[in-house]
Parts: sequence; structure tokens; C-alpha cells
Amino acid sequence: MKRSSLARWLPLGLAACAGVSQAVTLNPRGLGQALVYPYYTVNKGQDTLVSLVNGSDFGKLVAVRFLEGYNGQTVLEFGVFLAAHETWTASLSQTSDAGGAAVHTADHSCTYPAIGSAGQPFLTSRFNDGGPQGATRTREGSFEAIAMGDIVPGSATDARILRIQGIEPGGTLPGDCPLTAESYIATLADLVTPTSGLFGSGSIVNVGQGTLFAYNADALSGFTDIPFSSPTADFGSVSLMAANSSESVMSARAHVFAQLHAADDGFPFAIDFPNGIDAVSAVFMADTIHNDYLVAAGLGANTDWIVTFPTKHFYVDRAANPSGRFYPFAQPFDAPGKSEVTFGAKIYDQEEGFTTVGGPCGFCPPPLPLPSLPYQVNAISFMAQPGAPLVSGVLGSNLTTNLAPHASAGTVEFDLASIDYGDRAHVLSGYGVDNPNDSVELYGLPVTGFMVYNIVNANAQAGSLANYGGLFRHAKRTLYGRASFSR
Repeated sequence: MKRSSLARWLPLGLAACAGVSQAVTLNPRGLGQALVYPYYTVNKGQDTLVSLVNGSDFGKLVAVRFLEGYNGQTVLEFGVFLAAHETWTASLSQTSDAGGAAVHTADHSCTYPAIGSAGQPFLTSRFNDGGPQGATRTREGSFEAIAMGDIVPGSATDARILRIQGIEPGGTLPGDCPLTAESYIATLADLVTPTSGLFGSGSIVNVGQGTLFAYNADALSGFTDIPFSSPTADFGSVSLMAANSSESVMSARAHVFAQLHAADDGFPFAIDFPNGIDAVSAVFMADTIHNDYLVAAGLGANTDWIVTFPTKHFYVDRAANPSGRFYPFAQPFDAPGKSEVTFGAKIYDQEEGFTTVGGPCGFCPPPLPLPSLPYQVNAISFMAQPGAPLVSGVLGSNLTTNLAPHASAGTVEFDLASIDYGDRAHVLSGYGVDNPNDSVELYGLPVTGFMVYNIVNANAQAGSLANYGGLFRHAKRTLYGRASFSR
């Protein structure tokens, strides 16, 4: 008997527990209960293509949330119903010259509220901070997908979302959509704890220039031990804050890979946290990130880095975190639309030479202005000339910090554990599971992202212009420390 058939006869309790981890983990193999996509953009004539895949044998309800890049404010959220092994796809594009972004889909997967080919513009109604208030703020950011639950096999919801299969591959009819508010609420009774199995990708494409930059989403395993329900269309209770672990003596447990010293190989261990968002931050923590740059003029080359802090909003937004304690970040998000994160960097050429930028000051106050990453999503543009425009060279981002390269090609080491001017080091504290009286400190900041480069070849052949490019994820290091701290 096939596994997909056998699964429908499993006892409900066994089905609910299948494949569920007991701690939040950043899964290097790409499958999870929650996904973080570090970047989308509709700037510079580009579209962003989205895929969300249910790779498991169980149907799922997945909350999808798009976040603008300044402060991670929600600009659109909805639920996607995915049958076993179903894929949902969509595209993001600019609505007009003066407008923001919108999502379009021709996919037959059920969504609530309905999202269709006519498109749904991103919304500005939740902008309640010191950042820009117009629709252009929605043109770039990040997004996430969180499994609310697996759908009980054989239930009414399971039957409703299945497509009617045609004779030809792909010749299907949509499920029983659209859902009303009443029928959506009824589906929540058919949810059990979600298993793993989600994966997805984002692709930034410019048809006119012939470029495409694609990445896989970060996958979080062990995100939840319970199903989520959100009876309204805002899905406000389903966010990265909702991480939980039944084995934790607190709210949530994280499995992290960290080093006690920079020269160590590092090892994995478990940390308990009083808040779910801290467990998610822990698995993304890094004191340094590393990647390449290429700006050779003879190649027409340019490089952008995307540096996304996926949980920053929950610490620096005053409405989301009214406590006034912003660590591991140092400043709240206030007018003029920034929450400064100063950093240090060593910019190397390919022959061991380097330039140092920023970092802890040898004398204080340090020279101003300090290099900073002030947003939830940041683009670092490697521009050779001083005073370069604050629009990145490859992706056309407006959330840009410019860095002058040391040579035409090389690598950069970003120090995210540096001391902010007038503040303390970036630290996230939890409690060691192997020794409950240990306070474990992870240094740096929760970060994800990638490097993207583009080469313009004006001599590909007579009368044609060729664009080449690539995208590479950041390498990261996480350092930790211990201190005796009795609970």
C-alpha cells in the first residue's frame, strides 16, 4: 500500500505527531513548518515570483504574510490551503509608476480571503510608525509562510480543497473556492498539529534585462507543537512570535549551532527562552556574516547584499514591543523611519589586503557618521565612487547602505556583534538545557540574506547585450558565552 494511502488510516494522534520536532531549528535541508523568504522587490522593472510547496502527505492550511522592508509592517496576509504535494505560485509586481506592489496568482489553490489573477494591492493601513506612509513603501520587503495545521485526512476540508484531476497532467479544476467567512471558520475544526514538509523559493526577474535571481526560503523545523487558529482574516495570532515547544520549561526551545571561540569548530546545543520570538531569533543569530563582492569595471559588474533581520520588528516596533527593552537590537524604530544598527566590516581583496570600516571605536565618540543597517531589510551596495546614489546597483533598492570596495573583487566579513555607539553589544540571552543554571548568551543579531551580482556583456555578439548574474547565501558564524544564573 502506498504511504499516501496508508496515511489516511493512521490514528489521528499518530498523524498529528508525525515528523514534529521539539525545538525550533533552522533546517539546512530546506523543509519545515515555517518559511522565511528574505527579500521581494518590484523596483527597477522587476517582478518577484513566489512558490510555496507542501511536500508532505497531509493537507495544510498555511498563513502567508508579506512585510514591507523598513520596519516589517504587514502589508498583506491570507491563508493558503494546500492539499498533499500541492504547490501555490504567485507573482509580485508594481501597480503603477507612483504605486506600490500587488500580488497576482492564476493558481487554483484555495485562499482566504480570495487572491486571484486580478491581483490584490499591498495595503498601507497598518503603517503606524515613523516611517513613510505611502504605497511606495510596499515595493520591497520580505515574507513568511507558517503552517497553521495539518488538515485531518478524509475531513470536509480535506475533500473541499482537492482538485478534480483531468486526463492530461495539470488538467485540473479548482477546489471548492472561494470560502466565505463562515466556511473558513468551519475549516479550523479540521486542523491538527502541523507536520513538517513546507518548502519554497523566491525569484527576482527582470524580463526586459533578461535577469533572474532565485533563492530557497529558510525553513524552520519544530516551530510549533500545537495547531493555530485565527478566526479572522488578519491572521494576527499566527506570526513568528507564536513559536512554542512542549519540552521547554519556558515558552520555546531552540537548537542552535555556535562556537565558544572564533577558532572552535562549534557544536549544536539547546537553549530555552521565555518568549517564542527569542527562539526564532536564536536560530538566525550570527556575530559575523561573510560573502563575496564583484565590481570589476571591465566586466560591467555590480554587487548587492541583502541583509534581512527577520525578527527585528518584534523588538524595535513600539506597538509590538512596548516594554522599552529592544535587545538584541539597540534602538526603537522611530522617525525618520530608522532603527540604527551600527556594524564593523573588513573588506578584503583576493590577495589578503583589506580595509576596515566602522566597528568598535578605539576612541569615543567615534568618527561620524557610523555605517549602519537601519531597516528590517537592508541592501548593501558596493559602489566604488564616494557619494554614490542611495539606490543599489543590482536590485534598485531604496533601503541601501553604500560601501566602497577595497578592490574589483574580494570578500567581506561583517561584524554584527560590535558595540553600538552609546549602547551595549548585541546579545540574546536564554537558559542552557544541558545545565539549567547556565545563562547562555548568543552574540550578534538574527540575520539572513544573500549576495547577488550582475555582469553586463556588451560584446556578446553583434547587436546584442548579455546579462549574467548569480545569487549566493551568506555564510555565518555564531559565538556564545555562559554565565551562572539561577532561575
